[in-house]
Amino acid sequence: MRLPRDPRLLVVALGGRALQAPGRSTGCPAARAGWVRALELSLPPLVDIGAAGFRIVLVPCGAPLDDADRRAAPSRTAALSRPLDLRAAEAQGVAGYGVQQALATLGRTRGGEVPVAVVLTRVVVAADDPAFARPTRAVGPPYSVATARRLARDLGWTFAGNGASRRRVVPVPQPRRIPEAGVIRHCVDAGTLTIAAAGGGVPVVETPEGYRGVEAVLEVEATAGLLATAVAADRLVFLTGVDRVEVGHRTARAIGVEHLSLAEARALLAAREFPAASIGPKVQAAVDFVAAGGREAIITSPSALHTALDGRAGTRVVP
Repeated sequence: MRLPRDPRLLVVALGGRALQAPGRSTGCPAARAGWVRALELSLPPLVDIGAAGFRIVLVPCGAPLDDADRRAAPSRTAALSRPLDLRAAEAQGVAGYGVQQALATLGRTRGGEVPVAVVLTRVVVAADDPAFARPTRAVGPPYSVATARRLARDLGWTFAGNGASRRRVVPVPQPRRIPEAGVIRHCVDAGTLTIAAAGGGVPVVETPEGYRGVEAVLEVEATAGLLATAVAADRLVFLTGVDRVEVGHRTARAIGVEHLSLAEARALLAAREFPAASIGPKVQAAVDFVAAGGREAIITSPSALHTALDGRAGTRVVP
């Protein structure tokens, strides 16, 4: 059943570059405690727009590893070889809990409580997605060449790298459908700020027996765009570390962009104007959302969110 579009419903993807802890210029904070503190600094604008009447689905980046996780020795293959769908589910829980705690703290300091729900979200991918034949995303720690060969033989992993170390690489398929979309929309309609698909969601394929987890990871941006379409959100918002997208970023010809039509955004993506490791996936997801009927997609920073929703900041992708 197609859900009616809600003009007050926003899907907001909270990227790692929006969570800049004091003393760090880019990316997620190194430690989980710092990440929670960065959430408390970045989430107030979301609380404010929620109080103003917007309904929000928040899709956060994954929580950073704690120090013990970062120091995990390559020999700890028992933990590292857990299926990636289970690890994605665990990561969703950690990220959802962190955001929930930060929102609770903000609500208490402001004299009110923000109702929050965390929905463990599965994301269906196609079993024949070409990405499964071309693993590209590095995960886990580096391994020696000998250890990588042994793990490839024993566990069927794929490795990439040069020199004295190798890293496991896994597929990044395209999200196709979100089984929990109706539940998420129901939570939002009930007035709950809903956290969903943290870290991109749990990748599954559909089989005659039901859903089955797969060895893959998902792009947060692509999942957020698909979710925004599935719950019939009016707008999709990407919160990142810059107020506005630039063409010619980090060059002498850099210029901020206020509006992009679908045709303009597609042309700039084809020209590789937006780096695939940073802003490119956000622009692509924005294009997909608007092409599927969304009113507009916005890319901006947390501090500029208010003015971006009013049309006075950010980069907007429109039909």
